[in-house]
Amino acid sequence: MHRPVSSPPELPGYRFIEPLGSGGFADVFLYEQRLPRRRVAVKVLLAEDLAGDARAQFVAEANLMAQLSAHPYIVTIFHADVAADGRPYFVMEYCSGPSLATRLKQTPFAVDDALRTGVRLAGAVATAHAAGILHRDIKPANVLTNDYGWPALTDFGISSTLDGELPTHTMTIGDLHGTGTGRSAVGMSVPWSPPELFDDDPRPDTRSDVFALAATVHTLLAGRSPFEIPGRSNGTLDLIGRIERGAITPIDRLDVPRSLVDVLRTGMAVRRDDRYQSAVEFARALQRVELELGYAATSIEVPTLVEHDPRSDAEPGGGSGGPGEEATRARAVQTVQAQAVPVAPVAPPAADADATRARTPQRVEAQPAVEVDERTVLRPARSQPSSDAGRVANEETVVRTKTAPPERSRRSRAGLVVGIVAAVVVAAAVVIGIVFSVMNPTGRQNEATEAPGEDAVVEQAVPVPDVAPGVLSADGTVATFAVSHDAAADGDLYRWTRADGSGGMQVAEGPQITVDGLAPGQTVCIDVRVQRGSKTSDEVRACTP
Repeated sequence: MHRPVSSPPELPGYRFIEPLGSGGFADVFLYEQRLPRRRVAVKVLLAEDLAGDARAQFVAEANLMAQLSAHPYIVTIFHADVAADGRPYFVMEYCSGPSLATRLKQTPFAVDDALRTGVRLAGAVATAHAAGILHRDIKPANVLTNDYGWPALTDFGISSTLDGELPTHTMTIGDLHGTGTGRSAVGMSVPWSPPELFDDDPRPDTRSDVFALAATVHTLLAGRSPFEIPGRSNGTLDLIGRIERGAITPIDRLDVPRSLVDVLRTGMAVRRDDRYQSAVEFARALQRVELELGYAATSIEVPTLVEHDPRSDAEPGGGSGGPGEEATRARAVQTVQAQAVPVAPVAPPAADADATRARTPQRVEAQPAVEVDERTVLRPARSQPSSDAGRVANEETVVRTKTAPPERSRRSRAGLVVGIVAAVVVAAAVVIGIVFSVMNPTGRQNEATEAPGEDAVVEQAVPVPDVAPGVLSADGTVATFAVSHDAAADGDLYRWTRADGSGGMQVAEGPQITVDGLAPGQTVCIDVRVQRGSKTSDEVRACTP
């Protein structure tokens, strides 16, 4: 039974519309942002999950998504902050389309759509890996659809850095078996998880994401997860046993080529060394299947990837070096030579005009121009054009050249024209100045221009906190800091963290901040900001003596 959705927070600059969904430790709501005006998804941490670990994980997710937001197939994060009620939240791109899991409830994907989606997601996963981030929960439900119909990978809530510690466990194998042994496994979605996540000491790597990615593409084609057997028991333990044995359920579709089945099987190999060694290699294999079926190869969107035509590669999984040698067809900047300015062909002599009219115009070297009075440039002499319009134009040019006035007369007339134009400009400037003086004698702008609109950006300074030096308890294990600030307003809070980075971000109402768990005599420093709505003050640091 699902828990009820929490109440949406009041966020300055946003208008709540409706709930979008809920997860293990956060709810997602649809808001309208007032400036710039757009719909956004806001993920809010639950009030009961405000412990340090949950906060740290929530902040880590926001930071991870921010690193990857430039990718076209990863959900963009716009902003992160703490609401007035103390709940952290972050504002994300709103993907109006259904998730891939929702689409699958209607019908499986066509082969070309599944291939295209797989290549695009592989580019997103490869970009995360290039940034040192493992997603670790790739599945159809975590791929949304944006307004353009493109896939958008989301939910980095259990992600980890490639070199960092794994996040908090969300299940235990001992609980599944009922033994209570506490054999731990990291947070996962079992139907799409690789077998190494079920080890006593799970150590996922980039190839673990490749497994989940291949399992997701398999699901798009089959309409069910790869290890689910229709009409059989498909409980968690059943799925784990099949995953560890590599017992993939065949895709019962005649339109899925054998080459694609082989690609997916390689991606979901039990041994990591037998899989594609990167998300890019998996994408390359899908590209070759696209070309085999006569489709255009979908671009792999990853940073600084060198372009290579997959038509030059061997069959999927082929080559002497295995999956690691497959080439890439990625989008790269193409250089397009600008078109040359067309040069009109020189008309041939009259006697040969008919014979040469059908020829392709040839580029010729321009004849040197002849400079005469007033720096008039005369074109080289040409034969008479055959059309009446051309003849009239040529005659008019000749006449004007022959009847040009003497040098002194021409210069006098030019000076007169310049003088008239200057006088008109000065008169216009004077008239404009008089009109503005009459309409606005005080010299102030029109009030309608000065008045801020509904969506104007208004700077609002938040007062800096006054934090007294910490006072240690008698046993030295608790430090108390008195906090206050000028011009206090209802709802103001204090955001603080320990200067050494331990404990995560905390929120207090004041007038005191308490830091416990200290070693006797330990010196501790805290950094404090005033939180007012979605704005915060500058940071102030205070320490115990």
